[in-house]
Amino acid sequence: MAGKAAAPGTAVLLVTANVGSLFDDPENLQKNWLREFYQVVHTHRPHFLALHCQEFGGKNYEASMSHVDKFVRELLSGDAMKEYNRARVYLDENYESQEHFTCKWSRKGFIRTRWCLADCAFDLVNIHLFHDASNLVAWETSPSVYSGIRHKALGYVLDRIIDQRFEKASYFVFGDFNFRLDSKSVVETLCTKATMQTVRAADTNEVVKLIFRESDNDRKVMLQLEKKLFDYFNQEVFRDDNGTALLEFDKELSVFKDRLYELDISFPPSYPYSEDSSQGRQYMNTRCPAWCDRVLMSPSAKELILRGSDASATRGPPARPPCSTRSHVLRQLHRQTRLSATARRPAPHVASARTALRTSLTYLTVVSARVTSSRNIGIF
Repeated sequence: MAGKAAAPGTAVLLVTANVGSLFDDPENLQKNWLREFYQVVHTHRPHFLALHCQEFGGKNYEASMSHVDKFVRELLSGDAMKEYNRARVYLDENYESQEHFTCKWSRKGFIRTRWCLADCAFDLVNIHLFHDASNLVAWETSPSVYSGIRHKALGYVLDRIIDQRFEKASYFVFGDFNFRLDSKSVVETLCTKATMQTVRAADTNEVVKLIFRESDNDRKVMLQLEKKLFDYFNQEVFRDDNGTALLEFDKELSVFKDRLYELDISFPPSYPYSEDSSQGRQYMNTRCPAWCDRVLMSPSAKELILRGSDASATRGPPARPPCSTRSHVLRQLHRQTRLSATARRPAPHVASARTALRTSLTYLTVVSARVTSSRNIGIF
């Protein structure tokens, strides 16, 4: 914890958000988002706050990047932020550089920073992994081809974190993992008693739509599935009890059960919420709702949390000596080539995806950012 012994509040708060849509509507979505963010900070009053953003600058970054500076200034100027004595902001704004801008090709990658709080060093990794390009392709196999690509990408990132270039430290990985529910299993479960109608394109005979109808009940349409359409008739199934019944289909993290730990999920699927500010609880009918945004940690980071919780319960927060400020930035940005899974890409291309990750994932490493006592904020 980076705060004083007598200061109330949470020791460390880790927040992640894909903010691409905020820059498309700064007057509405952005203001609403900032208000909610400030409320979270005010409620928890963390001594150290780390905010990981993805798609910063918007989806149409060339038109929206001009709003970045204003957004950062507004973010830091809120009343909830006034107790903090310093901030560290790491941004990638040079969109004219095809070799160095993270969004120019795949828009995916990671930023790794190392922090030292009261002589406790740990890494924070902001990550953005590959999405599902087509609902129809995701539905074809279990697990999906996209799940395999994310598996290889996350494995590559974890290997980078623990390699020999820097001294090993506990790490937290949080961001937009784009983890999806096992689509085939979800559809089969939601539409157990349904019959499926296949719609094909007249010119190519390619499957363009699947329609699932109830066998009785006047053959009511339960689900319509297209490349970018997932229209299920009852969204409440994803919100009821925070979608707990669907967690059995959230399988992508299980591959890393020995390398990554996660606290219990107690919130509904975080994606894809409506971008209409008047329908904040509604999901868009573009994708199957899923827990894409996660906060994960290494086994040693888990022990830090458990040890800290036990110490706080028995002794209260310990006093922290002041630290000097020192930062060393090491940029390692590689030319990107798009790594995408097209609609009918054969398996051999997917199996070899790992070799392309060095150029499709852009990364930035910030080593040894040492911060003082009192409240601090890290933003990247």
